Amino acid sequence: MGMVIGIDVGGSTTKIVGIEDGLIQSPLFITAADPVTSLFGAFGKYIYDNGIPLSNIEQVMLTGVGSAFVNSPLYGLPTDKADEFLANGLGARHAVANDHLIVVSMGTGTSLVRIDESNIRHIGGIGIGGGTLQGLARLLLKTNNIRQVAELAQSGDITHVNLLIGDICNMALPDLPVNATASLLGKVDSNASEADIASGIIYMVLQAIGQAAILAAINSEIRDFVLIGNLTKLPQCKEVFPRIEDLYRVRFHIPPYAEYRTAIGAALVYTQKIKCNQL
Repeated sequence: MGMVIGIDVGGSTTKIVGIEDGLIQSPLFITAADPVTSLFGAFGKYIYDNGIPLSNIEQVMLTGVGSAFVNSPLYGLPTDKADEFLANGLGARHAVANDHLIVVSMGTGTSLVRIDESNIRHIGGIGIGGGTLQGLARLLLKTNNIRQVAELAQSGDITHVNLLIGDICNMALPDLPVNATASLLGKVDSNASEADIASGIIYMVLQAIGQAAILAAINSEIRDFVLIGNLTKLPQCKEVFPRIEDLYRVRFHIPPYAEYRTAIGAALVYTQKIKCNQL
């Protein structure tokens, strides 16, 4: 079998990865003004940087919202489209040895995909994600550079902006320690520093996503959640999700190549011989 290329095409960003002999090869991320430019830029750079002849590529698999703009084979290569939610599920399950979990795809918004053995299905989502973080940062901090916001937030103090249980009650409540959040941004005032505000909006987005995932698992035995997407790169994930784990006795996994898991899953649709949409 030759190399299978998985490509996750977003509105302006494209993630590309090759799978050969079952191994993930050189993931790559490209940003451009539109999805078609991003797609062709990513593909060209990927094969050039890795010295891959077109003849070595067995299949190209596209997924993501931007793939809707592509209606013909890529460079004449066999090209198919994979359902994005299926790709999320396959990419996450490839990294975690568990057949009962919820995949939390943290992109512009957040989608939730449930895996029960061979059954992979989209169960919903929330309109909170990287787009929310960018919008709030643009409004409150005059920047939409998430990396810059994350760096600023590391010098902030979340207790200056979030209202905690301990702020309104001098003792823990049943199942709620005094350091649990009572109200996101509930303590913020005009004296809050930019670093505190940056910390507050990142915590708000990540906590909302984590809580949504927990609620999606109610009345089930699922206790494992796999986080994928660009927001997994935020250093604050290592602070927020362990606290949610302790509170609800669950496990959040951030696998290697977490931001590329949808592209990996698209390639796996082909290697696992799952029916898809041929171009």
